[in-house]
Amino acid sequence: MSLPTVLTCLRILLTFVTMALLFLPGGAAKVAAFATFLIASATDWLDGYLARRWRQTSALGALLDPIADKVLVLGMFLAFIQLDLVPGWMVLVIAFREFLITGVRLFAAHRHVVLPAASEGKHKTVSQVVTLIVLFLVLIIQESVGPGALSPIARAMMDGLRVGCLWVTMLLTLVSGTSFFLRHRTVLKDAISR
Repeated sequence: MSLPTVLTCLRILLTFVTMALLFLPGGAAKVAAFATFLIASATDWLDGYLARRWRQTSALGALLDPIADKVLVLGMFLAFIQLDLVPGWMVLVIAFREFLITGVRLFAAHRHVVLPAASEGKHKTVSQVVTLIVLFLVLIIQESVGPGALSPIARAMMDGLRVGCLWVTMLLTLVSGTSFFLRHRTVLKDAISR
């Protein structure tokens, strides 16, 4: 197994480590969870960079990389539902979009049709990671200062930032999903009719 593929597998493992740390009590555990999440996110860039630089792209790596990305993002959002920082219906919409488009891509690939990623999908991914970073920071601040220690203005600002990021992510999720199907509708019809 090549190093890029090992890094991809490591990202999946680090997702579960991050989730476990999130549910441990205390601010130190939350900071450790955040650091682990950042390392896991960095492997997403590093595995692709190394695979291209060392020409170690493989079918296994191409299959595992998007799965690892989805495990990381959806795993974190699911954890934040449990921590009452994210409404469950929002994560359901995000998960539905991710699984639907992944399924369509796999179906098209089985029919020897490649559906490339577009800028909308990349913006959506960036918004998801930024939102998760904001959620981590909100949780760390809440855990560090204790309940009731924040002023009403500080609480309102943190809630506004958290909710605003979630809505931006939701909007980009819906826009990228809609544009994906509109852009590839002809290709998808051809693939289905084969």
